[in-house]
Amino acid sequence: ATKLALSPWLALFVGIGLTVAVAVILGALTLRMSGHYLPLATIAWGLSLNYTMANMEWLGKYDGILGIPTLAVAGLDLGSGRLLHPLVWAIALLAALAVLHLLDSRPGRAIRALKSGATMAEAMGISTFRYKLTVFVIAALLAAVSGWLFAHFQRSVSPSPFGIHKGIEYLFMAVLGGVGHVWGAFLGAAVVRVIEDELQVLL
Repeated sequence: ATKLALSPWLALFVGIGLTVAVAVILGALTLRMSGHYLPLATIAWGLSLNYTMANMEWLGKYDGILGIPTLAVAGLDLGSGRLLHPLVWAIALLAALAVLHLLDSRPGRAIRALKSGATMAEAMGISTFRYKLTVFVIAALLAAVSGWLFAHFQRSVSPSPFGIHKGIEYLFMAVLGGVGHVWGAFLGAAVVRVIEDELQVLL
């Protein structure tokens, strides 16, 4: 019983480890590109990984993995009702505060400098590739935690919800909320979700 209760948390740490390893490899191969080649390359990676996993027999192909257990904290089952929502909000807010703290640090100022282009940052002695890779890995890590929460919320996980359309939706959320502001991600996500729900009702 104890092993079963710990398995979701073990899966989280294993998933984070695998995600960081894959992000470092993909980042090393991709982040030396510039201009429009970089976003096109990341889209290509997303498509290729999505189709690859969708054709893996041991991952259930397009049906995915079913029967994922619910999360339990201190003996409290979070799979009933909306008990998982406070955990989701807590992790989201902690992630936002951690990113804000990072951006206010010395490495964070170097990361902010990348927004104006690599030439000026490199002239100031900043290793642009290293900081780009750092941001890439942090984003992948947060995506891994989000996917873990999503899997336990849905009690299943498949490649279908992670196609190119979702990537475009997340990009639209970031642009709408403001890519230069951490809290803009929350605003952009809220606006897009409300609009989508209202359109579903109207149509």
